[in-house]
Amino acid sequence: MHSSSVFNGVLKICLAVTFFVVFFNYTAADALSAGTEQLDINARAGILLDAETGQVYYAKDADKSRPPASLTKLMTAILAVENGKLDDVVTVTGRAASVSVGSTIGLNKGDRITLENLLKAALVTSANDSTVAIAEHIGGNHDSFVYQMNRKAVLLGAEDTRFANTNGYHDPQHYTTAYDLGLITRYALQNNFINELVSTRETVVRWVEPEKEREVRNTNRLLHEDEVDGIDGVKTGSTARAGNCLIASATRGDKRLIAVVLHAGNRYREAAKLLDYGFSEVHPVTIFPAGKEMAEIKVKGGVYETVPLTVANPVRVEIARDQQPNIKLDVLMHSEPAAPVREGQLLGHAVFTINGYRLIKVPLVAAREVPPASLFSRMIYWFSK
Repeated sequence: MHSSSVFNGVLKICLAVTFFVVFFNYTAADALSAGTEQLDINARAGILLDAETGQVYYAKDADKSRPPASLTKLMTAILAVENGKLDDVVTVTGRAASVSVGSTIGLNKGDRITLENLLKAALVTSANDSTVAIAEHIGGNHDSFVYQMNRKAVLLGAEDTRFANTNGYHDPQHYTTAYDLGLITRYALQNNFINELVSTRETVVRWVEPEKEREVRNTNRLLHEDEVDGIDGVKTGSTARAGNCLIASATRGDKRLIAVVLHAGNRYREAAKLLDYGFSEVHPVTIFPAGKEMAEIKVKGGVYETVPLTVANPVRVEIARDQQPNIKLDVLMHSEPAAPVREGQLLGHAVFTINGYRLIKVPLVAAREVPPASLFSRMIYWFSK
């Protein structure tokens, strides 16, 4: 338990550090790009993040609940590839065959088709009937599969997500956030088969019985045009309530970015704006120098009443210049230290965030040593060094 005096001391540290970081980054932004305007997108919610690290570069209402429409199908695909075999032959039930609203692949009761081809239909042409067939095959029944979808969302950290179906039909109990969709997408793209499908422009869906095939074209317009360099995914979604939604990804060099836009005025333009912004404006930046005093904390029984805190190494992150003034910092202390305190001793951690999302967590160390106050304790301390 922290005493009230310690709690108040830590609170003062947080306030002082936040002020310094904001000041530091305003100075950097002014020097590097005076007059830079903040990015804005014409969408109800959106986010831009790094596909490898998960670092958030931009967020707009990314924690607000929104209907995801067919972006739902990414989670359906995740469970399918993790719990089934691509060459499994699925027999289509009456429930799957009865799906007729929105995009469908034209499944009929009794059709036999492989799981691989059902996934092609779901991710490339966004077929709603195929996801029901997938669910019944993998989960035994639709509701059991939806339960698994919700459990998987929790495991992935998508805590503000709840699914009520496999394809994104509107339901009050079917919702997510732009941030959660970013998490789900990052995870999905680690699977080679899903990663390949979401970048596929055109393919052929083949039935086992009756023996037939159908050519399908990806619903993601960015894959068919040259609006964004390096575009390689991911998924479209549209309903009257959800509006036009898109998860888009692009790779340039060794960096891959994921953009999510929900209920966008023009989903392709807004996603392209986010991706281009990430590749052109995001750069490594030192947001706190090594050895610079960050704050100070009280010390029990020391020759000095306080000890200054610092970081042993420069704190560097990748961030756009116009976002630097939005950086905030919280200091997490284990407890009020007691003398002796050695220089470089770990005393806590500093957590840098932007728009509520973590940038980096770094150790905080003592910037100087603090010997004990009593003569006897100091003698023991010096002899033990």
